[in-house]
Parts: sequence; structure tokens; C-alpha cells
Amino acid sequence: MKSRALPLVLTLLCFAVNSVQPTVADEKKGPLELPRVEASYHPPYYSTTYEQPANPEEGQLQIGVTYTLWIPEGLKKVRGIIVHQHGCGEGSCKGSVTAAHDLHWQELARKNGCALLGPSFHQVQAQNCRLWCDPRNGSSKVFIESLKKLAELSGHPEVATAPWCLWGHSGGGFWSSLMQMQYPERIVAIWFQSGTAFGYWTKGEIPAPEIPAAAMQVPMMANPGLKEKGHERFRRAWDGSLAMFKSYRAKGAPIGFAPDPRTGHETGDSRYLAIRFFDACLKLRLPDQAGAPLKKIDIKQGWLAPLLSEETPVPYKDYQGDKANAVWLPDQTVAQAWLDFVKTGAVSDQTPPPAPTEIKFDPQTGTVTWNAPIDFESGIQKFIIRRDGKQIGQIPEKPTNRFGRPLLQGMSYGDTPVLPLLKFQFVDKTAQKGKSYQYDVTSVNTTGLESR
Repeated sequence: MKSRALPLVLTLLCFAVNSVQPTVADEKKGPLELPRVEASYHPPYYSTTYEQPANPEEGQLQIGVTYTLWIPEGLKKVRGIIVHQHGCGEGSCKGSVTAAHDLHWQELARKNGCALLGPSFHQVQAQNCRLWCDPRNGSSKVFIESLKKLAELSGHPEVATAPWCLWGHSGGGFWSSLMQMQYPERIVAIWFQSGTAFGYWTKGEIPAPEIPAAAMQVPMMANPGLKEKGHERFRRAWDGSLAMFKSYRAKGAPIGFAPDPRTGHETGDSRYLAIRFFDACLKLRLPDQAGAPLKKIDIKQGWLAPLLSEETPVPYKDYQGDKANAVWLPDQTVAQAWLDFVKTGAVSDQTPPPAPTEIKFDPQTGTVTWNAPIDFESGIQKFIIRRDGKQIGQIPEKPTNRFGRPLLQGMSYGDTPVLPLLKFQFVDKTAQKGKSYQYDVTSVNTTGLESR
């Protein structure tokens, strides 16, 4: 897109890398002071905090938590909520403050008429993670009550009752697996990112939940890192995920298994498959009328592939192997993306991103600003700024990501943007006052494709 005027640069907003460490020390400290993201307290963001109680009662959540909700501007009714639940430890809790600000996950929400929720527990490293990651210790009740408060704050009463997609990393997967047993009728789908409580309750380390029949109707994907297999510290994430898959699949549950060949406990590039998976499940399950029950999955309409293989998935009816032990995938698009992912740890993309729009110029500051639709399949890596056809800069100057493809917003260990958050602007410091220029801004997605 083009704009007649002057310059361009960009500024950013908050944080550093997470580390997910599920410690279980007895000493109690806190509460944790989270990084503050000012944008979280102004529409389209809404925030509510449950403070850590000084003298908690039995069954009451002992750790504070802040919930940040993003609702697409102009959305009349929220059809569902995508919950991006972090893992254990201070690093994960601090990193999670930007979860609702993730432009790529926001695009999934916008596309499906949903909101995006980022919980941030106030857990210091010395506290036992299970004080919150086991929802029976009070976090499920606080979650429900906080949704009611966010419904009031946002003026969207349906937020209190809308169904959820649960994405959980490590301790967040532990939490999601137990929420599944309490609220199966409210869960559209679950993504278990290197975490589930299944292996802990089957070994008697925590009380085993009752598994209602409805829980086995929830579409799921188990996504451990291959490097967790046999790992001294993280092997239980692999073992528990695989055991859960086999047990649930034998019960006829619609569950897949997507080992990441490139990672250990970090989230890597799993978002490129997770976002496609949720998109397919939302289309299959959200009711035509808000408030109606979720639609049931017809497992025979899905696709199947052999477990721990790189074989091409086929439609359910065409699968010749043991269906009760095969990886289940909701549709052909996800099946193709799954095959990419289990081979490479990412997902390919042949379509360029949409072009930036509404480019504006401020002659007083030499600043060019724009809006930017986000590439649904691959997100955005950077913006390229050209003046009179010649490139004069890019935002960010050096896209980085320690854990996967370079991303515009960067990415933490737990799949959240790093601080400071980017703004869509560029300052052309070489522009001469009074001289006319023509500026172009293009988007480049994480596979390297540039917008037209």
C-alpha cells in the first residue's frame, strides 16, 4: 500500500524469556509482582485480578491471578474464548502478561468471533505450582468468577457463559486436563503443550478425577517435544502425553498426537499447527446461535494417521490400520499441517500475507503509521519500508526468536510476545522537510513471503 508523505520507525512494549519450572517447595512467598502492560487496562483489553489471600480458607485459591481479555473491536457477540494458559514458575507467570496481546492468536480469535484470554498467576518460584495448576485447589472457581467480572467490565455478558478453547503449556496442560473433567460441556477443544495431569493421577500422585463421557467427546491434541523423551527432567511430559493419547483414543476420543521433532519442553513453532487445529474445531463445534450447546464431533468425518509415524493421513473411512490407536485429525487442512509439523517442527505456507493498509504521515515528527492485517497461517515476521521504491528500513530491524521462526513480536519459551510490544510506526530520519516522497509498507510472514 502507498502513502504520499514522509518517514517511518517503530517502538515496542514489555518483557523477557520465560522458563517453565514446576517446583514444589514447601515455603510460601509472594505475591509475585508481574510486569505491567498499560494497554491491558484499556479497551479492547479488559483486566481483573484476584489477590492472594492472607489467610486462605479451605479450598480457596492461595495464589493471586490476573486475567487479561482481548475482544475484537466491533464484535457484537463473543462466540467463544481462547484461553492461553502458561506453565509453572516465575518466568512463565511474568511472560504470560502479553498472551492476550499476541497478534497471531488474536487473528484466530477475530476469524471465529472469539475473545483471547491470557491468565497470569502470581506464583513465586518457591510456591508449589499445584496450588493453581490443579483446578480443584480453587483456580477453577476463580476462573469462572473472573469471567463473570470480565463480562461486566467489557459489556459483553456472554463472556461469562461462552465456551472455551484451552491451550495449556506444561502446568497449563495439567490444569486443562483436569478442567476437562469438570467442564467438558464448555470446552470446544484442548491443546496439550508438553503437559497433562493424566500420568500423575494414574500413578496415584494426585486424586484421580471421574472421567465423564462428555470429556471423551472433546477434540484434543497432545504435543510434547521429541527431546523430552527419556529426558531426566521432562520425560514425564512425553510419557504422560503418550499414555493419555493411547488411553483416550482407545475410548474413541477424538485426540491426536503431534510430537515436535525439534524441541524439548519449549513451545517452538507449535503455534502454526495449534492455530489451525483450533480453527477447524471452532468451525465444527461452535453453535449457530450463541448460548446453544456445542455441536458434537463426528469422529468418522476426521482423518487418521499411524501413531509416531510420518505417513500421510487419510480420511477415516479409508484408514486400513487399527483406528483405535491412530492419530485423529479434524479435517484435511489440519491433516496436511500435521504431516508438515511432525516432519519439520513447523508448517509450510504458500500464500503471501495481506498488505498493510491506512498508511498515514505526520509531517511534524516524520512518522509513518499503518494498520496491518495479520497472516492467519504464519503470522508476521517483519514490515519492510520503502521510499520512492527503495528500501530504507524494516520493523523490527532484526527479527528474533530463540525458540523458532523469527516473529514480529518475538516469542518467549511459553509462546508469548516479548516486551516491549511493537507499534506499527517508523520514523524516516533522512527525509528532507518540504520534499515530497512516496512510501510503501509491505508485510513479510514467518515463511519469508512478502505481501503484494
